[in-house]
Formats: sequence, structure tokens, C-alpha cells
Amino acid sequence: MDISKQKIALVGLGYVGLPLAVEFGKLRPVLGFDINDARIAELRSGKDSTLEVTADDLAAAKLLEYSSDTSELQECGIYIVTVPTPIDTANRPDLTPLIKASETVGKAMKAGALVIYESTVYPGCTEEVCVPILEKHSGLKFNETFFCGYSPERINPGDKVNTLTTIKKIVSGSTPDAAKAVNTLYGSIIKAGTWKASSLKVAEAAKVIENSQRDLNIAFVNELSVIFDRLGIDTIEVLEAAGSKWNFLPFRPGMVGGHCIGVDPYYLTHKAEEVGYHPQVILAGRRINDNMARYTARNVIRLMLKNGINVVSSTVGVMGVTFKENCPDIRNSKVADLVKELENWGANVVAIDPWANPEEVAREYGIRLGSIDESNKVDSLVVAVGHNEFRAMTPAQLKMLCRSEKPVLADVKALYNRHDAADAGFTVFRL
Repeated sequence: MDISKQKIALVGLGYVGLPLAVEFGKLRPVLGFDINDARIAELRSGKDSTLEVTADDLAAAKLLEYSSDTSELQECGIYIVTVPTPIDTANRPDLTPLIKASETVGKAMKAGALVIYESTVYPGCTEEVCVPILEKHSGLKFNETFFCGYSPERINPGDKVNTLTTIKKIVSGSTPDAAKAVNTLYGSIIKAGTWKASSLKVAEAAKVIENSQRDLNIAFVNELSVIFDRLGIDTIEVLEAAGSKWNFLPFRPGMVGGHCIGVDPYYLTHKAEEVGYHPQVILAGRRINDNMARYTARNVIRLMLKNGINVVSSTVGVMGVTFKENCPDIRNSKVADLVKELENWGANVVAIDPWANPEEVAREYGIRLGSIDESNKVDSLVVAVGHNEFRAMTPAQLKMLCRSEKPVLADVKALYNRHDAADAGFTVFRL
């Protein structure tokens, strides 16, 4: 299979697709396709609101062009699909974006096409869901007149060290020749090298367990934090002591959100149940992690009441709404659950975030970002995200933002010395 002269279409220009489009666009013709006209206009202007790609990198991709016109996809011979794969309100896989993208590609592709999926799915999804759609809309035959690959994304939003080209890439193909072609394609941009999986299913499974493993490890320390709180022991101090052993894994408790860790396990458990097995450990971890935002909010309320603060007439400041630090990504942010729980108890909530887009936060979660300063003081604080701007503050500076005599400080990410925070006048809670 000769792919050297084929134009590449990157379908979906978010956190995953854009870095790929840029790297390939430095070497060969690439069409960056997205149905969001505003996103196309932004990229054409040389800006990336996700902050994953710099203006210099965008400018360096001389062979990259952008479009939302589906007819332009017909010029391409290689299609890399990087659309989101979220879950619905019942925690079931929502394959709508993937299905629509497959329909779009199927209508555009011609004989000899290679379609590579990067979206996180359950094992078997590419061949069971995507391939029939491609066949239906193209009139082509799988593994005869078109071929597929699966190379799971490993983008870590906001990480400027472990970037696309420095992370080893899993590759796979629907035939040996397709696998070789996919390996050659990615090998041209991935400095860290590739790992060739034996099948599409193996590659799909490898991706989904990467984040399921992290989810379970975080669930373990989250459960420890609940236990140690009841025992009057500080969880972070326990973890630091245990971490003195060389093989102790350095996981920390927290609210698990984002596009991967809080979502991928549900894709695996969905498929497991389809084949007659009800997962126990994985779903137990999910239940624990999904509850941590509400658990945090309820502890804030409990301590406020204990300190004599009238919750119904109070204002709680929430610092940070993105799903992780130093990144504008708000996908599946559990801070929204925390805010909702505080409001359910009658508290007024003021949320701030120097990284998040206010319009996006309002549209996605109904949360309007405000301000917390000496002219807009609050009764207690929840520092939910470890942005550098928050890390740079001292407990004394945080105390100046509070009007209560005995405010509660929920230091979710353990950014501050708890003794210094107590000395500043806070009742401290941290996971």
C-alpha cells in the first residue's frame, strides 16, 4: 500500500486532531477538517484557543489548510478521525460524533482509502460500528477496496513536556499491509517511536485500559482519604510517608474529570456487559471517583455549619473550573458537580478561573464566572484546581478574600501547607 503521495484529512481539530494536523502539515499536504466554522476561522487566523499548539507551530505547518466543506475531503486518500467519544447522562458510550464522522468520510473516500481512528472506543468498535458505516456510504469493501487503522490518541492537555511527538504511539491496521502503512505514516512524525499492535482490537483495548488503570489507582487513594478523614489522619502526610518506599505509586486523591480518565472505563464496562460480564472493580472505582465532588462539597458545608456560618446566606468561592491545572479544557469537569452540590445546600457560589473561557463555561455548565477579591469577599473557599496563579498565593492572601471570622478552606489539590492555612485562620479540609 503506497501512502506516500496521498493527501491526509484530519477529521476533528480539537485537542487531538490539531497537533496531528500540524505535525503532518510540516511534511506533506493535509486538510484540517472540522464542522465548527468558528474553529476553522480561528485556526486560519493563526490562533488555537486550546493552547495545545503555538502560533509558531501553526505557521510552520506550510502544507496544512483548513476547511468545513465536506466536498474537499474527496481530494484525500488517508483519513484520520479524531472526534470526541463522550458518555451520556446514564454513563453509556455516546458514539454520535464517531458515527457522523464515519458517514462523512464514507461519502468522500474512494478506492484505496486508508481510514485511521484515534478516538477512544471499546475493543471491537472500529470493525463493528465504523466499518459498516464506511462500507454503506462509500460502496467499497472492507479490506479489499479500503482499509482501516487504529492508533489511539495519547494527548495530555496542557502538558508541554510530554507532547505528541515525544510519546510512543500505538499503531495497528486491518491487514498486515495496512498496519505497515499506518506504522510508516506515524513513524514520520513520532520521535519516540511506535508500538505495532497485532490487531485493531488490541490497540483499542490498550487505550481504554491505560486510563482505566489510572482511574482505579486514583479511586484507591480517594477511598483512603475518606477513611483517613474519619480517623483524623491527613491523607497527604500518609501518602508522603508511604512514598518513601521505592515502589509505592505516587497517586493523589482528587476529582477525576476530563476527556479520558473519567470516561474511558465506561466504554470498557459497556463492552464487558455486552459479552455477559458485569465488571466489579472498575465500576466500584468509577462510583468512588464520581462521588468525590459531592463529598468535598458536603464536607465544606459540614465545616461551615460547625463554624457557625449560615450556609443559606453565605457565599462560597470556587477557584478553578477546568478539569486540570494550567489548561483551558473544561470537558467533563467535576467542579460543576461541586458547584451544583453547594448550591443545593443553599449557598451562593462564585467561581473564578483565569484559564477557562467564560462563554464556554456558561454554555456547558450554566456557571457564570465572577470575581473574588477584597471588594467581593466570600465566606469560605474551595481551591479546586492547581493553576499556577493559585499556587502562587499564600494562605494569608487567601484569608484576605474571606469575610467570615472562621472560613473554611477546602484545598482539594493540597496546594498549601495545612498548618500555615490553619495559622491564617482557616478550618482546613483537603482530600
